[in-house]
Amino acid sequence: MVQTLRKPEIINIARREGLVTVEGLVSHFGVTPQTIRRDLTELADSGQLERVHGGAILPSTTANIGYSERRELNNSAKVDIARACAREIPNDCAIFLNIGTTTEAVAAELLHHEGLIVVTNNINIAMILSANKAIEVVVTGGNLRRSDGGLIGDLAKQTIGQFRFDYAVIGCSALHEAGEILDFDFQEVGVSKEIISRSEHVFLVADASKFERKAPARIASLSSVDVFFTDHPPPSGTQSMCQAANTRIVVAPQSITP
Repeated sequence: MVQTLRKPEIINIARREGLVTVEGLVSHFGVTPQTIRRDLTELADSGQLERVHGGAILPSTTANIGYSERRELNNSAKVDIARACAREIPNDCAIFLNIGTTTEAVAAELLHHEGLIVVTNNINIAMILSANKAIEVVVTGGNLRRSDGGLIGDLAKQTIGQFRFDYAVIGCSALHEAGEILDFDFQEVGVSKEIISRSEHVFLVADASKFERKAPARIASLSSVDVFFTDHPPPSGTQSMCQAANTRIVVAPQSITP
């Protein structure tokens, strides 16, 4: 298929599925990865797509892509990040895990821990951790966001305010090069700010696709984070900001052996 016909079809796939991957498009069109990468770069340059690691997504600064699509996007990287993060969380401590597919991956990696009290506003995380009876799970109240099982709003914030956490593991929708942690949902931002204020140590988990995305609502600065777990070195501006704020960056090795 010639490039002028491929590009509209790539856009249609992105609209239907929320994202496109180089591997998937190579299989779909029967062309080389180099050809697909060139198509995606040109579509990104024209503002029709946003490049992310391994593919592209529809450009948006006001709405997130669908939950099922987010779960599949960079899944292996999220597992690597989660394993690196879980290794730095000891047994016998109180943790908060917030909404997000990467924090859900962290929950799965914590299943072998003992003596944890985990508070979450993520119903999916509560279900994951329910498999380990040695982990006490507390679910906040709040307004249910049906799209991803998140609990948000004032009731969630009130529940969080009754705790003091040893560790908070938070995700985000986007990360600005200047070090601003961003999200799409203003109610979720308020909950995230409360989590940070109630935690001794704050861990941010975000894969490299978040470096290339935009979102309108500011959660906090990376200066509020103790350790930033990711899968690729962040942009130079982000690295400089972390260094100035004493925020440690951990680039997770691929395929860590548990």
